[in-house]
Amino acid sequence: MTRSRLSHVDAKGRIKMVDVGDKPATNREAIARGSISMSLAARRGIARGAVKKGDPLQAARVAGIMAAKQTASLIPLCHPLPLAHVQVDLTPSRRGYDIEARVRTAAPTGVEMEALTAVAVAALTIYDMVKAVDKTMVIGDIRLIRKTGGKSGAYERK
Repeated sequence: MTRSRLSHVDAKGRIKMVDVGDKPATNREAIARGSISMSLAARRGIARGAVKKGDPLQAARVAGIMAAKQTASLIPLCHPLPLAHVQVDLTPSRRGYDIEARVRTAAPTGVEMEALTAVAVAALTIYDMVKAVDKTMVIGDIRLIRKTGGKSGAYERK
């Protein structure tokens, strides 16, 4: 992409925050997913409730919600948004857990970064709570699945 097509870069190549002050607030939603893979011992420890730090799935759910609410503090050019809803789901998989975050707002800009941040921090929280059992865990596949609302319209990953 050229500089003139990047909304966060001005004509001189300087980083800027996009002015959304004149944009209308519209209903917006974003869904992001990711995963964390881990050893059988780690999966068993979670399933049995034997993780010394507590329940990593409940902690991850709360951490993901909190992270979505703090995205503007973490990602330099994100706007603070009034989030209407944040949901973080963790589903056991063959190798660990799949993580999905769904975020909604009525605002002049989207919530893709909030959904992605929720997934990433939920995965990091699981890692932190289970690392005593398995330091080889892998966090990955964090991606936007769908977004609706706004001038650019809907997007769905194929």
